[in-house]
Amino acid sequence: MRTIGYIIGLLMVLLGLIWIGQGSGYFPYPASSFMIAQTIWVLWGAILAAAGIAVLIIVSRLRRRV
Repeated sequence: MRTIGYIIGLLMVLLGLIWIGQGSGYFPYPASSFMIAQTIWVLWGAILAAAGIAVLIIVSRLRRRV
């Protein structure tokens, strides 16, 4: 279960960073994406990345207690 938690947390952080990059226009791939240069996706990406970091912290703390 811990491994699944780490994978989910890392995927959330990675996807959040991609959303931030696309929303800010620094990662315009694919060129036809509706997310490019839309600032709302920077916010959603930051929220998702922060949630992913929280998942990673929670999973790592649960591991130490067991």
